[in-house]
Amino acid sequence: MAFSAADWVIADGAQVSATSDTSVTLGTSLGDLEVTTPWLGVVRLRIGPRDLPDYGLLADGLSDSPISARPIDAGVMVSVGSLALKVTSQPTRFDLSYFGSPVLQTITDQHFRGWTRLPALARHTDGSRWLLSLALDGRASLYGLGEKFGRLDKRGGVAISQVEDALGVNTELAYKNVPFVWTPGVDGKLGWGLFLNTPARVVHHLGDGAWSNRTYAVEVEDTSLDAFLIVGGTPAEVLDRFTALVGKPPVPPVWSFGVWASRAYYRTAEETLAAAKELRDRDFPCDVITFDGRAWLETTSRCLLEWDPARYPNPGIVLAELKAQGYHICNWEYPLVSLTNPRFQELADKGYFLKDIKTGQPYAYHWDPGPFGSVLTPLPTSAMIDFTNPEAYRFWQDLHGPLLQGGVDVMKTDFGEQIPDGVVAFNGDTGKRLHNVYTFLYNKAVFEATQEYRPHEPAMVWGRSAWVGNHRYPVHWGGDPQSDWGGLIGSIRGGLSWGLSGGAYHATDIGGFYGAEQPSAELYVRWVQAGVFASHFRFHGIGVREPWGFGPDAEAICRDWFKLRMRLIPYLMRAGQAAAETGLPVMRAMVLACPDEPECHSFDTQFFCGEDLLVAPITAPGGIVDVYLPSGRWYDFLTGEPYEGSRTVRLALPLDRFPVFARDGATIPLGPVVAHTGLIPHGGEIEEVWAYGTHRGWPQDLPAGVPVRHRPG
Repeated sequence: MAFSAADWVIADGAQVSATSDTSVTLGTSLGDLEVTTPWLGVVRLRIGPRDLPDYGLLADGLSDSPISARPIDAGVMVSVGSLALKVTSQPTRFDLSYFGSPVLQTITDQHFRGWTRLPALARHTDGSRWLLSLALDGRASLYGLGEKFGRLDKRGGVAISQVEDALGVNTELAYKNVPFVWTPGVDGKLGWGLFLNTPARVVHHLGDGAWSNRTYAVEVEDTSLDAFLIVGGTPAEVLDRFTALVGKPPVPPVWSFGVWASRAYYRTAEETLAAAKELRDRDFPCDVITFDGRAWLETTSRCLLEWDPARYPNPGIVLAELKAQGYHICNWEYPLVSLTNPRFQELADKGYFLKDIKTGQPYAYHWDPGPFGSVLTPLPTSAMIDFTNPEAYRFWQDLHGPLLQGGVDVMKTDFGEQIPDGVVAFNGDTGKRLHNVYTFLYNKAVFEATQEYRPHEPAMVWGRSAWVGNHRYPVHWGGDPQSDWGGLIGSIRGGLSWGLSGGAYHATDIGGFYGAEQPSAELYVRWVQAGVFASHFRFHGIGVREPWGFGPDAEAICRDWFKLRMRLIPYLMRAGQAAAETGLPVMRAMVLACPDEPECHSFDTQFFCGEDLLVAPITAPGGIVDVYLPSGRWYDFLTGEPYEGSRTVRLALPLDRFPVFARDGATIPLGPVVAHTGLIPHGGEIEEVWAYGTHRGWPQDLPAGVPVRHRPG
């Protein structure tokens, strides 16, 4: 859609109206523009009212630094350390520099008739949204935006930050959205990022030709604008500073890095126990077994987290048997309660549900029966828990107590994307403003409940949807991919895009979730091999997803890769610790891992697992893949075969081979092959270290005395 200037009121003016040690307020025609700096390398701009609910999306511990201002010709120079923000008027514009070198500025796209094609800063005529337009270098790429399933470089299109049940990985719709965009530096210039702190829908024009090829223009559908300008010398530094704002993830428990087993779904306790036993009998390592929604809940009356009494009259017996085999337990949930649930009216009378704006009664959400089919039976009309009501929030947390104290280890927090505009919450917000932030409140509540009721180890959730701040509540999986090669590609890109948006942990449904046909054996094996190097590893989908369902050859190959996954746990834990300290994801896209080698950035289905392993998933039948090896020397992870970098290598690999490379000097800690992590003795997590090429010195996190296997050598 073409831009219409008549819809916008352009900001004018830039005069200091107030100052303090840590803030400068500038008067403009659209209201006061406050400038602060809450973190190193970050400048915050706020304009518009601040009387709407604040959901605590930002991390704790932010503190504004000293700041100063002085008048200049036609404006103001605001300084903080080495950063300087020049704000000028007629109209209001700004540019940001570092030690005098320009980093970013508002729009420079000037129309032939003499004005900029878009306003630098403007508010919609109805007051409902803001527009900010930043200039783009003609060579710059744009990354971020959450879990998006297309090309990682988003430049040239339009993207919407709005949490949606995407029903797959094939469109712009996404379960996990983050209104954060960044660009790496060009020709030695610093990179920068823009983060919009809002619960509202955000529309990003990313060098969109209908508006401006050379401008990143962003529409924030909120009555106020809260924008963070982030400066960094590398993409990793930009990501570190962004995750300082929204929160860095804690490291999940060790067992979560093992294998997760799931299907949509195991219908009875007997089916679940049989699958668990068969994994052990067939020598497949596995740490977690999942009770999906229909597997443990009575569908028509769900969901108050109660075992279906018809199938589970004594669930403790079932859980105890699984625990005896070394399994951790994951149970599914969603934040909706059927109108037929016996407690519905009681909870409605207490005001625990979102209300219909028109009637004031609990909003009745009617599911579209189309996506469910014969296996996933349609869901009941339901009310939605109102997490803005403190009593409802606490009620939902307390429901988890019996589960988490009775043997369940983690909750699969599904859905959360369904909030319509026509609801009103306890705090007065309507659905339009609550829609995105609802998933933040939902996952936060369950994560905190897990901390409370299972205090003996780190908490986690297994979440699908996310918004700003969900970074603090891992882990996330990638929704419902189609069971074909395109589904594998979309899943990989979704995980990498989530990582480029501050999401440290990601998993996919290995084998794909749905499709007209079951995945082929070749596709399943290639999905397994790629999934081994994601932060978390789970097979899941409609139909058979256990490895023996794809023939004896696939079963034998997958068994080896499942065992390799178990061996990689110490290395993955090291990457998790790095995420907690720096915000770097476990799966790192090439632009993040190799920012100074732009020739590899377009290889956007290959990635680094942690610091030292380069993974190039095979995403088409036949086993042929083009791998870009960055500068330096590389070694085949399993065979030790050396390769010189700074080039593209075409490989043709049989089904049991997969392209993974270790960089020269890498030391990869490996654990023992065990059926589950509970069999690893304390202090014996690392069995040996594989060292490649020129030894860089012994990493501090590796214990002395561990055998070293030099590869090659």
